[in-house]
Amino acid sequence: MKVTDILDKRMAFSFEVFPPKTDKGMEKLCGKDGVLSKLMSLKPDYISCTYGAGGTNVGKNLEVLDQIKAQGTIGVTHFTCVGNTREGIKEQLQTYLDHGIDHILALRGDLPFGWTGTGGDLHYATELVKFIRDEFGDKFTIAVAGSPEGHISCRSIEADIAFLKQKQDEGADFIMTQLCWDMDQFRWWMDAIQAAGITMPVDVGIMPVLDAAATINMALSRNGCVIPRPLAEIISKHWIFPNPFAPNESEESIAQKKRDFKEAGIEYTIRLIDEYRVCGIHGIHLYALNKYDDVARLVKESGIKDM
Repeated sequence: MKVTDILDKRMAFSFEVFPPKTDKGMEKLCGKDGVLSKLMSLKPDYISCTYGAGGTNVGKNLEVLDQIKAQGTIGVTHFTCVGNTREGIKEQLQTYLDHGIDHILALRGDLPFGWTGTGGDLHYATELVKFIRDEFGDKFTIAVAGSPEGHISCRSIEADIAFLKQKQDEGADFIMTQLCWDMDQFRWWMDAIQAAGITMPVDVGIMPVLDAAATINMALSRNGCVIPRPLAEIISKHWIFPNPFAPNESEESIAQKKRDFKEAGIEYTIRLIDEYRVCGIHGIHLYALNKYDDVARLVKESGIKDM
């Protein structure tokens, strides 16, 4: 079964996890009764695993994907151009195939701090998609990133959509969107990509709003995402002074604000999922953040999966 087969038949439901940097983190995620096993109990259609900036943490990425496959779910690896040669990319992709991992999210990748280019033979995701198709034919199902607000490194959103069309022309199979909380912009983007001749299914990436610092960091550190007024109000109402990154309030006050923020954030995320589901999308891809309880609540209360 391919992810594209699922997307063609019904709305898919999936998770993203990341490879922990420590053995303790790996045990918590992949060990007996760990987060991964609990996420599997929600019966996702697939689980993707991220790939560190500059190709770091690749070994643990594969270890996580081995566990995903062993537990009976499709594994999708993120894969970047950063710091790699054509021969290195070919060898790594063959290793994934040898492990039974035949779904890939082809990315340029976030550049490590101070880098001005990929430092490798390939410079853009379009080149990576073409390389995979040229070298491996149809052995991989290829997902590509879509940026409803435009990639922060691209000169315009129109250019960004043109590059997305080029990824389709080079052989990409479906779109996994980057974070977007601005629903008016998302609806515009859906119309715009269709007008550009992009017919790939759209699987929407959603980061649960659970923590103020993480929410602000995800929006502004790399992605340049719009924070809509309703989300800005939630952040403001539960602001930790002087800021959420260096709090100096009492421990009790901080703990209460974090609990209240999470509650309001979960309600906001559920409403966001409702809006996405009526936009003609093909799937919901939840960033699990290597957590279970909050994610399971979102799945249950949003109704995206029967529990």
